[in-house]
Amino acid sequence: MSDTMKAVRLHEFGGPEVLRYEDAPHPTPAPGEALVKVHAVGLNPPDWYLRDGYRSLPPEWQPRPTFPLILGTDISGVIAAVAGDVGDFGVGDEVYAMVRFPHNVMEGSKAYADYVSVPVSDLARKPAGIDHIHAAGAPMSLLTAWQFLIELGHDEPNPFQPYKHEPVPLRGRTVLVNGAGGGVGHLAVQLAKWQGARVIAVASGKHEGLMRDLGVDQFIDYTRTAADEVVRDADLVLDTVGGPDTGRFLRTLKRGGALFPVYPLGFTGHGEAETLGITVSTTQVRSSGAQLAEAARLLDNGTVRVVIDSTFPLAQASQAHQRAARGNIQGKIALTVA
Repeated sequence: MSDTMKAVRLHEFGGPEVLRYEDAPHPTPAPGEALVKVHAVGLNPPDWYLRDGYRSLPPEWQPRPTFPLILGTDISGVIAAVAGDVGDFGVGDEVYAMVRFPHNVMEGSKAYADYVSVPVSDLARKPAGIDHIHAAGAPMSLLTAWQFLIELGHDEPNPFQPYKHEPVPLRGRTVLVNGAGGGVGHLAVQLAKWQGARVIAVASGKHEGLMRDLGVDQFIDYTRTAADEVVRDADLVLDTVGGPDTGRFLRTLKRGGALFPVYPLGFTGHGEAETLGITVSTTQVRSSGAQLAEAARLLDNGTVRVVIDSTFPLAQASQAHQRAARGNIQGKIALTVA
């Protein structure tokens, strides 16, 4: 095996143009790791946040990594080698994973490459019923939806609040998903339907056909109607957009309901929520091979499907980031690796 491989690396922070497709050192699996030959990579917002240097964060929180670094967390591929202490996976196994997140959030998890070393605790066998592109589109978005809605699955401290995030029962409840056409959103509506919820999807009109196909009970085109003006007495709002405007959804919820903002920074309505008897809770998604193994059954039998917005070769990662910057993504963007 060669000492080098192809990868997309950053030598400085900036726009999509700073992504360089070039030779990089070939990784070797450490104890407890497998080396995966990458077939596809799923793109996620932390990829462009890190590429840009997390400029939206306060200066003291911004990354100061050692360059060059390799972006990316979500992969699907085939195991090429395993460390001597690994017994659960072997060479030739098809796997998918969200790699070392959030542990390497500020320095990159090295997925934009021909090969990546992955802790076996992050790995799960790829669903046999889908290809590598769709499998690579799943991990971060699916784990986010899963940990918010189904099961947190860990006891790590919550960086956003002093209490543990706890999913709420969904069967027979009304769940509103804001940003339903995006990566987390389109998977969240499917998980909520699987759990027996009545689902209201909020997205631009472009996504209505997909949302109807996924079985949502009500669709709201936010470019025509403000969901917070027409929805009342929902049990749960999962706001995949989040930010300062997430507080507007408090009025859509019944007393005893819950608001789960995926991006909680900027929310200032905790006092209002307490007055209204509404729980506001969020969490940080974390790698979990065990949860991906559970979700694989749903991906394999078609209960949940990953929608791919567009694909690009690894060498065109900068064009993929340009696509992301244009917004209104339906599902996921993926990179294909030869």
